[in-house]
Amino acid sequence: MRYVLPEVALATLSSLRLTWRIRETGRKDYDSVIASGQAPVIAYLHGRAFMLLDTISDRRGRSWYSMCSTSLDGDAMARVGKKLGFEVVRGSSGNGGAQAIVDIIYALRDDPRAGACIAIDGSRGPRGHAKGGIIALAQRTGRTVIPVTISASSAWICRKAWDRTLIAKPFARVEVVFGEKLDVPKKLTAHEFERLRADIEGRLTALQARADELSGFADTEPVRAPATLNPLRATPDLAQQVDSLGRKESLV
Repeated sequence: MRYVLPEVALATLSSLRLTWRIRETGRKDYDSVIASGQAPVIAYLHGRAFMLLDTISDRRGRSWYSMCSTSLDGDAMARVGKKLGFEVVRGSSGNGGAQAIVDIIYALRDDPRAGACIAIDGSRGPRGHAKGGIIALAQRTGRTVIPVTISASSAWICRKAWDRTLIAKPFARVEVVFGEKLDVPKKLTAHEFERLRADIEGRLTALQARADELSGFADTEPVRAPATLNPLRATPDLAQQVDSLGRKESLV
């Protein structure tokens, strides 16, 4: 069954996409990074991945790396990702995520034109909570982070899924919204790291609200960023694992 479902999901997505009216806004920073010769690291919310990753126009023509968990659900998503043209690296915040980030770092260093798409809250949530992996990736590759999200005028929500996966209905008006670029310093204190993590989290939360406003979609349970920094998060979890692996492999 897990081999059939990805094919069905991809066929459904392709059929739906033919009916959508897609508009992209806020591309200035994204386009300027692409014009520089390097692709960015795209930051997005896990619940919008199914639609978003096949909807950004002109994504093709270069390699893009994404992460999928090593679970059975991840098997299905990995197959969909590969069918969409992504180089899929397996790993998650709970299992193999640090090694996956290190593998993507090597890939982006080898190919300046290659980019990455990372769900900040994947692969198990909490929904909307940014993990440290995307910061570690940007630090060690020098790539710019671009938040991107998507919404639709009418859509189905998978309410039983932790990420509340969104899928636009036929003939929906779809809004793809790009945020302002974010350059990540190579060196950060633990406090600076937490502030940056919270900044990425807040930017995507605000961007999601903007996309929903543009599309007219009313999410009954919108993503909400914490009101204050959490000092307990000031120790970067996944990023520490990446740093440890990087030192072993002389990845500095």
